[in-house]
Amino acid sequence: MMAELIGDPLGFTLAAYPWGEGGPLRDERGPDEWQREFLSDLGEEVRRNAFDGATPVAPIRRAVASGHGIGKTSLAAWLADWIMSTRPQARGTVTAMTFPQLETKTWPAIQHWTSLCLTSHWFDVSATLMYRRGARSTSFCAPQTSKEENAQAFSGQHARTSTSFYIFDEDSEIGQEVHRVAEGGLSDGEPMIFLFGNPTKRSGHFYEACFGAQRKRWHARSIDSRTSRFTNKTTIAEWAQIYGEDSDFFRVRVRGLPPAASEAQYIDSDRILEAQKRQVVVLPDEPLVAGCDLAWGGGDDNVIRFRRGLDARSIPLIRIKGEFTRDPQVLVNRLGDVLTREYDGRRVAMLFLDSAGIAGPVGSRLRALGHKNLQEVNFGAHSPDPKFRFFRDYMWGTMKEWLLAGAIDRDAQLEADLMGPGVRPDAQQRVWLESKEDMRKRGVDSPDDGDALCLTFAAPVGVPKKPRQHVQQPRSWMGV
Repeated sequence: MMAELIGDPLGFTLAAYPWGEGGPLRDERGPDEWQREFLSDLGEEVRRNAFDGATPVAPIRRAVASGHGIGKTSLAAWLADWIMSTRPQARGTVTAMTFPQLETKTWPAIQHWTSLCLTSHWFDVSATLMYRRGARSTSFCAPQTSKEENAQAFSGQHARTSTSFYIFDEDSEIGQEVHRVAEGGLSDGEPMIFLFGNPTKRSGHFYEACFGAQRKRWHARSIDSRTSRFTNKTTIAEWAQIYGEDSDFFRVRVRGLPPAASEAQYIDSDRILEAQKRQVVVLPDEPLVAGCDLAWGGGDDNVIRFRRGLDARSIPLIRIKGEFTRDPQVLVNRLGDVLTREYDGRRVAMLFLDSAGIAGPVGSRLRALGHKNLQEVNFGAHSPDPKFRFFRDYMWGTMKEWLLAGAIDRDAQLEADLMGPGVRPDAQQRVWLESKEDMRKRGVDSPDDGDALCLTFAAPVGVPKKPRQHVQQPRSWMGV
């Protein structure tokens, strides 16, 4: 049975523990919704990789930033049991932010869930080691402290014909060196690494994996504690009343978002947070505008965002991974659909494309197909406003002012992107945003979502004219 679940961690979790059957799980019905989604997505990636036991596959990298109490540590234990039960010769390391966290919470959770597992009789689990009986030296999982001086304990873990895995619990404060050494164990076999934590700061490996420059290498998600069935909603309501929903305390411990950035950022945090809460009214004849920030393969995303007047929230964004668009025809087809379909009863009046990379051939092909409502935008062109150095700076400046009255969604990537760019010094005192390369150097990711939204401010768009309808006059019965 276990061999059949090698690519199905959700199926394993549902089958391996006695949900609702008495004992400590008698009142439990299985994983929470976010845990189910995590396990289901992980299973899809495992099946796509299709490890054959010999040829190495790409590492599985998954990270979860969240508020308190949603069940991250339990999920970590299920992952350890699933890997160890379905993969002979698997080798794992489990760590946490502090030794007390590891000793009293993370490792005891693995001991607890393994004792309930259908395969518990396969393993011996002590305070210092979990291993498969009869294979102590080749099939094991061990706790390790995350102190920088202990970083070398994370090296040398390889499983050429199986899975080498790492689980980092409460990862936000774990140092870069430990993560760097752990990367060495992801070079062969079917490697996996999982990061869990509260995003307590805007720097470090965990922040970069979930919100910063490394997020394209990770499958990362941010979970709001209010969406989990496990959390104490009364306590959360008290925190909201005492600290406020926009406070750093509430952002980190409930919303699963990092603390607000410093005042050095171009767009201030308060402006963004107010736009997330604001309700707006849109005039009936307000045109629908879309902005598309294009990628060319690799790690960056193709992002399409929509705006009608003050409303950039109602119509969901479209995100297309760069790796899926190495063929420009994929983008042509997707953008053609955007230009022809209706959103809430209206079509896109104008689509603005970042002109870098493949925008030229994509735009030309769309025009050849008859689409006229699109325009390429050169981020590096001169600004029409002397207060801004380049056209990208002008669009971001226009967007910054719009945020004082506009409405945006609570998407974590959009929020991080809008907070991301800083300002470079300019001899003429113009606004000059730092380059994407400079942002990456300080651990901040390319602002794909922010650039997509700023493109909707590239030029004024008039109210689209309704096509004239030919109304055939009815003939009288006399044929007059």
